[in-house]
Amino acid sequence: MRLTRSQFILLVQQAYRQLPPQVRRALRNVDVVVEDQPSRQDMSDLRLEGTLFGLYHGVPLTQREGGGPTLPDRIAIYRLPILASCSTPAEVVRQVRITLWHEVGHYLGLGEDDLRRLGYG
Repeated sequence: MRLTRSQFILLVQQAYRQLPPQVRRALRNVDVVVEDQPSRQDMSDLRLEGTLFGLYHGVPLTQREGGGPTLPDRIAIYRLPILASCSTPAEVVRQVRITLWHEVGHYLGLGEDDLRRLGYG
């Protein structure tokens, strides 16, 4: 599947706007970025050899202590792995949404089992 970077970013923005309002309000000090692919360091740190569509970098809300200033948390959505795994525009839209919502779930403190049960695993 081929989409320009700009077209892909628009899909991520669309998926973000589809988050429930209460979830969007909970997202504070979080950058959502589109990157072509995960870094080798991220893959190594995660001990992953498969495909990674997105990654949350930060401390989940449920594990935070104190209220001091912190650097923004970061959600990266990886364009090339998503495009490589999809054969239609509809599949890309679906995978972007699932990936974004999955990483937002991590920010909110949900684990992999929780996300699977919700259909975002």
